[in-house]
Amino acid sequence: MNLFLLQVADTAKRIIDSTSAANQGGAAAQLNLLDLLFKGGVLMIPLLLLLVVAVYFFFERWIAIKKASRVDDNFMSIIKDHIINGNVSAARSLAKNTNNPVARMIDKGIQRIGKPIDAIEKSMENVGKLEMYKMERNLSVLSLVSGIAPMFGFLGTIVGMVQLFYGISSSGEYTLSTIADGIYVKMITSATGLIIGLLAYVGHSFLVAQVDKTVNKMEIASADFIDTLQEPTR
Repeated sequence: MNLFLLQVADTAKRIIDSTSAANQGGAAAQLNLLDLLFKGGVLMIPLLLLLVVAVYFFFERWIAIKKASRVDDNFMSIIKDHIINGNVSAARSLAKNTNNPVARMIDKGIQRIGKPIDAIEKSMENVGKLEMYKMERNLSVLSLVSGIAPMFGFLGTIVGMVQLFYGISSSGEYTLSTIADGIYVKMITSATGLIIGLLAYVGHSFLVAQVDKTVNKMEIASADFIDTLQEPTR
């Protein structure tokens, strides 16, 4: 029994030692990664700025689009009830005091009640386009970053390679180790640029999908409102 307990304790000690060594190795690898990023050259500065810009505009647009997409499930039902009962002023008051694109579009439609359906639809469509533009504002920045960041990365690699081979031709001294070190360090800019570009592209695609969902809600509300106007009043 004592022998079994000693074996268990020895095994546990080995596991703890292995885990500790792995953690230390991970910390060292992380430190080396930071060192490599700093060795990427001066073009790492614009890449860092592009990353900051992409992160800022992603969260700024995400918050704005998320706020715009919040529509009360009972909003259109209440609007329909007011309009069918002939209480247009109450419907207008509800739409005017609700802060989202759907409500602003419906408010424009309520203001045009009494005019031809085509005129009402056109007015609501114009408001919808304006609200869509507001949601898509600054999304082009993410698209721009997704295209520019990889180019900066490749430019950094090319500049680094030129510097490396110029140094070799000037000194006349070169070894396989020196060339390999110079190449993999300079390729850090390419990898960084590709990662930033990929993140910006994914963020842009995600936000575009969220805008499309909100636009779909607006289209459904618009069609529902027009159908309500064509129903007989009570």
